[in-house]
Amino acid sequence: MDIEEEIESILYIAREVSVYKIPPLKANEGHRANDWGDLAQPLWKGRLRIIEKSTGAALQFEDSQTGDLFARAEYDPSHPSVDAVLDSSRYFVVRVEDAGRKAYIGMGFVERSDSFDFNVALQDYTKRFKARLNPEPEVDEASPYLPAGPKKDYSLKEGQTFSIAIPGRSKASPTGANLLGSSGSGGLSSGGGIPLLPPPPSAPKKR
Repeated sequence: MDIEEEIESILYIAREVSVYKIPPLKANEGHRANDWGDLAQPLWKGRLRIIEKSTGAALQFEDSQTGDLFARAEYDPSHPSVDAVLDSSRYFVVRVEDAGRKAYIGMGFVERSDSFDFNVALQDYTKRFKARLNPEPEVDEASPYLPAGPKKDYSLKEGQTFSIAIPGRSKASPTGANLLGSSGSGGLSSGGGIPLLPPPPSAPKKR
């Protein structure tokens, strides 16, 4: 039976990293790269890739030429296997596991920009990992405080009219009165209508 290969996503690639043998961590103290001896003489040099599969992500230390695997570290955001050192932004401590055995190795980047991109790749994966564990609930567009039902049509049908009540006016208005309080003949009403302002004076004619 043919088994389909699982799709891999490459989250990050560093062309060159250095691996160091590090001393045991002192109690109540963090790791320091200066404690690793001569940083110009690493234990190993090669390529680093962060690979993501459906089962999770992992750091893979590979030979730059052949691609042979040197070490592999599973990365679980709930139990991170990568720690930054206290005295540099280019060096980290990585926990690797093989057949149930754990070991800690030092890792260093040539450029700070490489270590920055490395951190960003891990942060982005951590965000997506947490989003899968705690998906946001779907929000119903309808308001929970309004009863669901068909929308009412408030538009006027053919032949329908509506009236507007103006404050200060009596309920019974003279036939043909408009909103300004004037009758249909054009005269002003004395019943509290809004007076019309006279037109502005015309400019004197030039001789």
